[in-house]
Amino acid sequence: MRIATWNVNSVKARLPRVLEWLKEAQPDVVLLQELKCMEDAFPLLEIGDLGYNAAVSGQKTYNGVAILSKTPMEIDLRALPGDPEDEQARYVEAVVSGKKKGSRPVRVASIYLPNGNPIEDAGGPSAKFAYKLRWLERLIPHARALLKTEDAFVLGGDYNVCPTDDDVYDPAAWRNDALCRPESRTRFRELVYLGLTDAIHALHPEPHHYTYWDYQAGAWPKDQGLRIDHLLLSPQAADRLTASGIDKGPRGKEKASDHTPVWCELEDK
Repeated sequence: MRIATWNVNSVKARLPRVLEWLKEAQPDVVLLQELKCMEDAFPLLEIGDLGYNAAVSGQKTYNGVAILSKTPMEIDLRALPGDPEDEQARYVEAVVSGKKKGSRPVRVASIYLPNGNPIEDAGGPSAKFAYKLRWLERLIPHARALLKTEDAFVLGGDYNVCPTDDDVYDPAAWRNDALCRPESRTRFRELVYLGLTDAIHALHPEPHHYTYWDYQAGAWPKDQGLRIDHLLLSPQAADRLTASGIDKGPRGKEKASDHTPVWCELEDK
């Protein structure tokens, strides 16, 4: 089972690229972020024509997440637990059926973690940065609860966190950015240390693998990137991990997203 995550930076603006990649890569499950549309504006017909079911949590103009699956799925959550007043569309979770008869299902979540910048506002910590940290603090107990089920699960998406200096092309320049701040990294590390496996780092521990390149200042051709898109696997999913990678192809296309797909393969058993 190939599971991928991709921040598409507007599914409507990027639809030709998304459809093109789905046809070429043929992932079984896709976790999309930053849809920038409501559920009723999501291109269900076009994506459905390629054989995908879709679970969408949308929001006008901003945010928005989705799960695409070639097999049936049962939607469990359309928001991250812990704050009923949080109306931003940043989380959707579902149980996806296995590809083969008798194979076990996999629980997946599409995550779009807040960016958090700027980190300061009028001389003090900003509301955006505080929201980012609170969101991570809500994700940690939810992951802990999922681990207790002993289900195979994948928490994938745009975490807006560079876990270490090896995940950013210029650590000094990004030191005070919310993506690289110690507060963000500490909470991300706490999440991983619950017992999750970073699918890319587990099989590709070398430094400077990137998933995002800014549109400005020639970041893409210069390979001035960041690794902020992650697939975090439960022990039961990690036991089935056979391959992982970063597909840079879509980032080099015309009218590309500033992110590129990240994928892993789990033995379907």
